[in-house]
Amino acid sequence: MRKIHRQHLFKWKGLLIALVLLSVYLYYRTHNITSHLDIFPPKQVEVAEGEFIKCSVIRVVDGDTFHCRLTNGNDAKVRLTGVDTPEIEMNPKAIMDAETSGQDLETIVSLGKKADNFTKSYLKPGTTVKLELVTQPRDKYSRLLAYVYLSDGTMLNALLVQEGYAQVMTIPPNVKYQDLFLKLQREAREQGKGLWGEE
Repeated sequence: MRKIHRQHLFKWKGLLIALVLLSVYLYYRTHNITSHLDIFPPKQVEVAEGEFIKCSVIRVVDGDTFHCRLTNGNDAKVRLTGVDTPEIEMNPKAIMDAETSGQDLETIVSLGKKADNFTKSYLKPGTTVKLELVTQPRDKYSRLLAYVYLSDGTMLNALLVQEGYAQVMTIPPNVKYQDLFLKLQREAREQGKGLWGEE
């Protein structure tokens, strides 16, 4: 009798543990995405592509990076995914860009400052934007990777490429708008817009 009772007890305990784990899993699957960012270390964060969160701009770092405050009160450094703007100061990446493009370092930095000013004209401190997170929403520097939407619904990433202030930079698996960005880049280059007008 005792063996039978213990077997039933173990079955009930196992079932109870499974239910608790299932409840925790379902809670975090349906909870706001900012909670995912809080509970996991940056490299472990994985979300469903296309999830949105809001944030308030604190300051722009350069043409494709800015700091913002999330709705949960945490600050995040956001990198616009799928695009790349020139550097705003002389650093190893600026040197590499100069070698790759054939332009001198001063020109690269000058172009970077123009892209920076373009982004600043849209991301003024206090501006609320919407972030569309990507499949892998953190890079190796722990920056939040996102497609950034302005209050009128315009995607800033696409606007930067369309106006010639950024080039396409695709890093799999974050490739959702690659075809759109390549089309916009081709058109901007043909029209000599933004940085393309200074080649």
